[in-house]
Amino acid sequence: MAAHESEETYLTVAEVAATLKLNQQTVRNWIEAGTLPALRVGRRVRIKRSDFDRILEQSYSGSSAGSEGDPSADDFWGGGPVGLADTEPPARP
Repeated sequence: MAAHESEETYLTVAEVAATLKLNQQTVRNWIEAGTLPALRVGRRVRIKRSDFDRILEQSYSGSSAGSEGDPSADDFWGGGPVGLADTEPPARP
C-alpha cells in the first residue's frame, strides 16, 4: 500500500454538517455528547473520515425498517392524529 493511501483524512464540523444537511451546532452537540468522536487541535475540531463513515454505517437502517425490534412510525407517534387544529373557535367571555 502506498504511503498516501494509509493516511487518514479529516473533516471539519462544517463539512460533516454540509454532508448531512444539518446545522453545525448539531454536529458540535454530537461531539460534546460523545456520539461522534473528534480530535481537538487547539480551538479547531476535526473528525476522522473513518469515524464518520463508521457512524453513518451504524446509523443507516436502510430497508430493515419495521424488522423485529425496530420501532415503527406507529410506535413513535402512538397512532394518534398529529397537528390537527381545533375546528371550533374558543369561547368568548
